[in-house]
Amino acid sequence: MLASLAQRSSLLQHALLAVLATGLALGWTPEAFAYRPFDGTDAAVADPGEVEVELQPAGAQWSREQNLLIAPAVVFNYGFLENWEAILEGQLQTPFSPSGPTNLAVSGASLKHIIRPGSLQDQTGPSIATEFGVLLPESNGDNRFGATIDAIVSQRWDWGTVHVNNAVELTRDQKGDVFTDLIIEGPSKWVVRPVAEFFYEEEFGRAHTLSGLVGAIWQVNDKLSFDVGFRHAITNGSNVNEIRAGLTVGFVTPFGKPNHKR
Repeated sequence: MLASLAQRSSLLQHALLAVLATGLALGWTPEAFAYRPFDGTDAAVADPGEVEVELQPAGAQWSREQNLLIAPAVVFNYGFLENWEAILEGQLQTPFSPSGPTNLAVSGASLKHIIRPGSLQDQTGPSIATEFGVLLPESNGDNRFGATIDAIVSQRWDWGTVHVNNAVELTRDQKGDVFTDLIIEGPSKWVVRPVAEFFYEEEFGRAHTLSGLVGAIWQVNDKLSFDVGFRHAITNGSNVNEIRAGLTVGFVTPFGKPNHKR
C-alpha cells in the first residue's frame, strides 16, 4: 500500500511538472487572466482547447502547531467543451517546524460548468457556475477519497468584481464540511488591482475556520499575470498565517482557440 501511494504521488508530481513544461513549449494564449491567490473561484472557465496553469513556486504557512513550506502548488485548467473546464490541482507541503516528510496534499480533480453566462462572459447580469469533483488521497496522510460541489456567482461592474462561493464537501476522513466565501477585486482595467477574500469553513466535529486575505494581482499583459497575498485565519481559536505568491499563464492547444477573456 505504501509503495502504491508513493508511486501515485511520484506520477502526479511528474504530471504537474509536465503540464507546466508543455505550456511553455506551446506558447501563450492571447487572453489569460490570473485567478490566484484565492481559496474560492470565479464563474468562468477556459475556452475550448485552452489551457491555464496557475503556479505558486513557493509559499509559507505558519501556526502555533506547525510551520509548512508549500512548494510548489499547481492548478491545471483545460477547456474541453464550450462552458466546461476540467481541473487538476495539488500542492507539496513540507513541515519544517517540527520537521516531517513531504506530503502531496490539497489534491483533487473536478469539472466546472457555466450554468448562466453573464458579465464574466461579456454578457449582462451575473455569471453562475458549478464546480464538482473528487478529493484525491494524500501521499503521506489520509489515503481515502472525498467529494465536493460548489455553487459560484460572479458579477463584474466598472468599480470591481465580486465572487460568491458556497460549497459542501465530504472530506477524506468522511466528515461533512461547508464553505462560504466572498471575493472582492478592484477594477479589471487596472494594471495592478487590489483583491480581498473572506471565508468561513466548518468541518463538522473537527474544525471551524474564519479567514481573511488581502493582496494584489499585477496584469503584466494579456499573456501573463502575477499575484501576491497574505492570509490570516483563526482555526479552533489558533492563529494561522500564510504568504502566497505566484503567476498564471495560458496557452492554446492544437484543439482550439480562445474567444473570450477569462
